[in-house]
Amino acid sequence: MKTAKDFLDEANAIVPKMNSEDAIAKYNAGGGVFVDVRDSGAIAETGTIAGAHRVTRGMMEFMADPDTPFHNEALKKDADIYLICGAGGQAALAGKTLKEMGFQNVTNIGGFSGWKEAGGPTES
Repeated sequence: MKTAKDFLDEANAIVPKMNSEDAIAKYNAGGGVFVDVRDSGAIAETGTIAGAHRVTRGMMEFMADPDTPFHNEALKKDADIYLICGAGGQAALAGKTLKEMGFQNVTNIGGFSGWKEAGGPTES
């Protein structure tokens, strides 16, 4: 039987991580699709990355699949996708899902507090 740690270890083994400073540099260079995988309540409390797509972890498979009515056009299999959440765990798990769906360039940029503390652009 798997534990939450097992799932996280598997996700962290295949989804590369990037620190907030490097992620902010990518953002400022105009590269990539930034996605917040937290639910709307968490985003309402803290804000999110300015311009980030809001794709909850629970809807990731549906929004990443072009054959569903929920597809988010920004989620293209060849795009550079940067995932953020509260602390990095949900982003890792969502990233593993995307990798399994054939997305090539998926990166976990950790928790939103790190982004905010590093001076990354935010919005309410």
